[in-house]
Amino acid sequence: MKKKNTWIWIIVTLAIIGIFIGFLIIEAKKPGKYDTFAQCITDSGAKFYGAWWCPHCEAQKALFGKSVKKLPYVECQTPQSQQNDLCNSLNIKGYPTWRFPDGSELTGEQTFVTLGAKTNCPVPTN
Repeated sequence: MKKKNTWIWIIVTLAIIGIFIGFLIIEAKKPGKYDTFAQCITDSGAKFYGAWWCPHCEAQKALFGKSVKKLPYVECQTPQSQQNDLCNSLNIKGYPTWRFPDGSELTGEQTFVTLGAKTNCPVPTN
C-alpha cells in the first residue's frame, strides 16, 4: 500500500510541475504590452547601448517589461566588465546611451514620451 501511495504522489507532483511549465510557456509566448512601441523604436533606426551591470539600463529595460526583447539593445560590456570594441569605436561613454538616426544622443534613463518624440513613434497609453 505504501508503494502505491508513493507512486500516486509522484504522478500528482509531476502533473503539477507539467501544468506549471505549460503555463510559463504560454505566458512567455504572449505579446508584451509595449511590443508595438518597442518595435517602432527599433524600426526608426535608434539604438540603445548598455551594460549588463548597469542599474539604469536595467531600469530602462524594466520600463518596457516583456517588450524589452523588441528593443534595439546593444550590449557594450564583456563578461570581464570591459567595454567591447564596437562600443569603443562608437565612442559610447556612459550607460544607457540612446542614439538616433538624426545623429543625436541621449544618456540616462528616458521616458516613453522622450523616446516617442525622438523616434516619431506613438507613445502608448496605459
